[in-house]
Amino acid sequence: MEGSKKSSTGLKVGLGILLVLFLVTAFYTSKLYSEKQENEKLLVSEKNQVMNDLNNMAKDYDEAIAESEVKNQDLIAARERIQGLMDSLKISQNSVGSLWNYKKKYMALQEEMDVLLTENDRLKGENQYLASSLDSTQVQLAERTMFTDSLLVQNTQLSTVVRDAAALQAVGLVGMGVIERNSGKQIPTERATRSDKIKVCFTVAKNMLAEAGDKELYVQVIDPKNNVLGSNDQIEFENEEVLNYSLISRFNYENRNLNICEYINELKDSKFEKGRYKVNVFSDKALVSSSEFELK
Repeated sequence: MEGSKKSSTGLKVGLGILLVLFLVTAFYTSKLYSEKQENEKLLVSEKNQVMNDLNNMAKDYDEAIAESEVKNQDLIAARERIQGLMDSLKISQNSVGSLWNYKKKYMALQEEMDVLLTENDRLKGENQYLASSLDSTQVQLAERTMFTDSLLVQNTQLSTVVRDAAALQAVGLVGMGVIERNSGKQIPTERATRSDKIKVCFTVAKNMLAEAGDKELYVQVIDPKNNVLGSNDQIEFENEEVLNYSLISRFNYENRNLNICEYINELKDSKFEKGRYKVNVFSDKALVSSSEFELK
C-alpha cells in the first residue's frame, strides 16, 4: 500500500517537471519566433531603405546625364552599376550578412557618385563659360561685321559722291539753226527752210576732281516729230539701257572751262522741220544738260 503511494507521488512529480519543461520550452520557442519576426521586419525595413537610397542615387545620375550636353560615359556606366545592384537586391535573401554586403556596395557607390557629380559640375561650368565666351565672341564678330558693312556702305556712298562730283558738266547749252556761206561764215537763223545746219554749243565746266585727258560726251538732238537727228547711233550700257545719240563730241580736257560747238547737217532730200527742238548732252548714260530751241 505504501509502495503504491510512493509510485503515485513520483509520477506526479515527473509530470510536474515535464509540464514545467514544456512551458519553459514553449516560452522560449515563442520568444525566439517573435524575435525572428522582429528581425525579419527589421531586415525588410533596412532592405527597403537601401533600395530607396539606390533609387535616389539613380535619379541624381539621371538628372546629371540629362543636363549634360555631351554624353558622359562615366556617369552612364555608374548609373548602370546602380541598376544592377538594385536588380540584385530585389531577389536577395533577407539576411544580415547579405544586407550588410549591399550596404557596403551602396556606400562605395555613394563615394563614387560624389566624385563623378563634382567633376560633372566642374565640366558643366567650364562648358557654360565656353558657351558664354563663344556668345560674346559672336556678338563682337557681329558688331565688327556691322561696322565693316557700315564702312563699306560709307565708302561706296563716298565713291558715288566723288564719282558724281568728278563727272563733266555741260553748261550754257544752246541750239540754233545756221546759214553757212561759201566762205565758211555762219549766220544764225530761226527759219527752218533757210537753215543749213543745226549748231549745238556748250561749255565743259572746270572741275578739279575730274581727270584730265581725252573725253567724250553724247549729243542728242530731237526734232519736232521726235526723231533723233544726225547719225542716230545707239550705245548700250551695263544695265541694258540704250541711248540713241546724234553725235559724239570728243575733246581733250585740261581741268579748265572748254567751249565746244558741234554741227548736224540737214537731210539730203529735205529741210529741217518747223517746230521745237530738244537738245540733250549725256556723260555715259547720265544726262548732264538739256535745252530747247525753235525753228519757224
